[in-house]
Amino acid sequence: VAVEVGAITNERVISAAQALERWTYRHSDAVTVLSEDLAENLRTKIVGRPGVGGVDKIRVIPNFVDVDAIRPVDRSTAYRSELGLGSRFVVMYAGNIGWSQSLDMVLASADALRHRDDIVFLINGAGSARTELEAAHGHEPNVVFGGFQPVERLAEVLGTGDLHLVPLRAGLARSSVPSKSYSVLAAGRPLIASVDEGTEIARMVTESGSGVATPPDDTAALTAAILDVADDRREGERMGASGRQFVERWASPAAIAEQYERLFEELVARRR
Repeated sequence: VAVEVGAITNERVISAAQALERWTYRHSDAVTVLSEDLAENLRTKIVGRPGVGGVDKIRVIPNFVDVDAIRPVDRSTAYRSELGLGSRFVVMYAGNIGWSQSLDMVLASADALRHRDDIVFLINGAGSARTELEAAHGHEPNVVFGGFQPVERLAEVLGTGDLHLVPLRAGLARSSVPSKSYSVLAAGRPLIASVDEGTEIARMVTESGSGVATPPDDTAALTAAILDVADDRREGERMGASGRQFVERWASPAAIAEQYERLFEELVARRR
């Protein structure tokens, strides 16, 4: 990701990092990755190289989310009151405010929906791009910026949003699986993933029925999807419930620990 977004451009540094990466894969008994996209990335790097024992060492084990700590709560949270959001429909982005996230697209969508007094956009978090974005958009009546909160308030903060966004710039979703997606689903809120088609988060949202996947950097598609959920609250509630059921079944600590336990047993048996 650092190379793809241009954070690292020195060819010698990139070559050294790639060599270290390949060495690590070769000398590991197993490599776990968060998605099938990342597994495919690894396969291209270890197949056919001398001394490499094939791709059977790769295991896809996704992130987990603490489904006991993060539960659905009533939307009328104390955090909503603190930010003066009232009863408006809150479209929330929560997390790192950096250059990998298409927050300029999110704010362009907010501008397109400025006429909707019942919808407000909440950008919640911190990062390298926050100062610039807040200076440009913090005065707008339908945009609010909030800061990171103590972990004890996570369920409350997530519950403040009626709809959550995961926007990644084109090309990044194959090498990134935002863990906040699982937290949003645990909170029982619908999710719009503005990511590359066919990638892990897009598949998860679609297959679990927990939200909508739209093309990356497409303001019109994002705006249309937001309106669909905002104007059909019952469908949004159904999506939120489906997401909660999905993480309880597939991404709880117990479910993920079970997968690691099977992998450890396999490795021990192989050594014996």
